Amino acid sequence: MVELVDAAGASEPRRSNIEPVDPLTFTGMMEQLQEGYVASVAATAGCTMETVDKDYWGADVQLIRPPRSALEEESMVFAQLKSTTTTCPDGSKDFFSYQFTKRKYFDHMVKPRKNNKAILIVMTMSPRQADWTTANHDGLLTRRSCYWAYLEGVQAPSHVQKPTVRIPTKNLLDAKSLNSILDRIDRGESLHE
Repeated sequence: MVELVDAAGASEPRRSNIEPVDPLTFTGMMEQLQEGYVASVAATAGCTMETVDKDYWGADVQLIRPPRSALEEESMVFAQLKSTTTTCPDGSKDFFSYQFTKRKYFDHMVKPRKNNKAILIVMTMSPRQADWTTANHDGLLTRRSCYWAYLEGVQAPSHVQKPTVRIPTKNLLDAKSLNSILDRIDRGESLHE
């Protein structure tokens, strides 16, 4: 179960530790890196990643697994993509904290959904853009990773404008976890731990 974290006192301004290649494109490049990561995971899992052009309802992409036959239904989950350079998750700990920049992003993730479920995917990345990827003859390594959380039903007091949630470190996003998420949705099981 994902928990809400009390972020009292978190309104102090943060000093930037960002080392961009180009300061004008840094945020866009964060999005591009995360979309590439999620698309690669989806491809490895036998799924497609479809970008949602109009993000009115808190979904940036939908991850779709094709049916086994034309008579079966495809499996799908919406995902809201967020990224951060302010944390480096420690796998020996149970969670790391992520703070939404706007209340509406949180609200889209926690609202009850009758049909299509939605997950939050948070990518942690180095504040030094030049360190995001490394290549050698064995392949391309993307530094840091994406983690997922299912927030439906989580509550935050209405006065909290930038809710902070705990993201389980065991919820590393890879092909196995994506297929597990879709299998659980197909069986009508909750994504809460």
